[in-house]
Amino acid sequence: MAFRDKFKLAAIEPGAVADAPTSSHAYKLLMSRLHMKLLERCDLASLEILVPDALQVEINNMVDRLLQEEKAVVNEAERSSIKRDIQHEMFGLGPLEILMADPTVSDILVNRFDKIYVERKGILEETKVSFSNEAHLLRILDKIVSMVGRRIDESSPMVDARLPDGSRVNAVIAPIALDGATVSIRRFARIALNMHDLVGTMKSLTPAMASVIEGLCKAKVNILISGGTGAGKTTLLNILSGYIPAAERLVTIEDVAELQLQQPHVVRLETRPMNSEGKGEITQRALVINALRMRPDRIIIGEVRGAEAADMLQAMNTGHEGSLTTVHANTPRDALARLENMVGMANLNLPHQALRQQIASAITVVIQVLRLSDGKRKVTSIQEITGMNGDMIAMQEIFAYRQTGVGEDGAILGHFYATGVRPQFCEKLQLFGIPCPPSMFNPGQHYR
Repeated sequence: MAFRDKFKLAAIEPGAVADAPTSSHAYKLLMSRLHMKLLERCDLASLEILVPDALQVEINNMVDRLLQEEKAVVNEAERSSIKRDIQHEMFGLGPLEILMADPTVSDILVNRFDKIYVERKGILEETKVSFSNEAHLLRILDKIVSMVGRRIDESSPMVDARLPDGSRVNAVIAPIALDGATVSIRRFARIALNMHDLVGTMKSLTPAMASVIEGLCKAKVNILISGGTGAGKTTLLNILSGYIPAAERLVTIEDVAELQLQQPHVVRLETRPMNSEGKGEITQRALVINALRMRPDRIIIGEVRGAEAADMLQAMNTGHEGSLTTVHANTPRDALARLENMVGMANLNLPHQALRQQIASAITVVIQVLRLSDGKRKVTSIQEITGMNGDMIAMQEIFAYRQTGVGEDGAILGHFYATGVRPQFCEKLQLFGIPCPPSMFNPGQHYR
């Protein structure tokens, strides 16, 4: 894997995942034989000192010689594919490299060695790419986890890892995975999206909604982003963080680092799982507690999922205004209920009313994101927490998205609209010099 970055992968047309020859059984058998012979004959240590161009030429020459020895009858397209795939096999992720090089792929899902799916624009589709057998898949998987000092075997059959480009990998093997090893790769965007992309290209929200969200970040308002898996929570969190002034000190806390913050003053922290002896685990809660001693202006938690919720709320209530985090939930109200349950994991023994009071005073805005059935992502609700109403947290919706139907092509039809409520946070935005005109919240205002 040390060689992986030495190769510049050939450009791949969007949507093209494999050449036709690579899917045949005979091709895979030939590839397997060539790969084993190369490993027997070449000295990887000596190859490592070569410059990338010379390294590529040397591998290609060795493949040509082996093809002659095999007396294999291949055309130029197959010969080119063999050379490419041999390089991927020796120095990369094998068959997955061609998917990793495709910029249209956002997720790679290996259900078993011969069944691999990808996600493009929110839609899952099966590919022609496959591994030769289960052993082949396990060999590539071992490469991935060894890069980050992890291991995966029968005693530890689940692992989370991160590729050099930041992509997130989760793998499960037997005996947990009944049909063979499974791998999920969440791609790391090479070019980070911005708010212009969400408003103009993707139409995930309206200019008015974008203006309000931008103002909330600049005015140091605590924001919770809620949504399901793949709804775009981390993407939105990355975009929001771009509005934080460069002079502020940020501390980010994540299970697996995915955030792409552009500010100059950022401290990045990542959890660590326990080792094979059951020791050395560092949880998100420990990192949040430690972050409070690091003089942060804001704390950004990639996703709150446990007892660290209690310390996060305390941080938001004690001077770390403008902090951001995400949570898995289907609605803004469910997001608050999940927070309440997670604070309960900290064993603080707080009464329900006191706990909800903590949440209401810590978080000002909840943004709900959703991936629709046609794969598009939308900001479906922006709600403000206004305080307590008896024992319940009071919320008011500012903007919303309403689905009105489904088109003949399967595309979701709907519109954004303002509810007519003028939020209380407008006063804070105005204190920071951020305009908040009443016309922005006119009731019944529709946006396609």
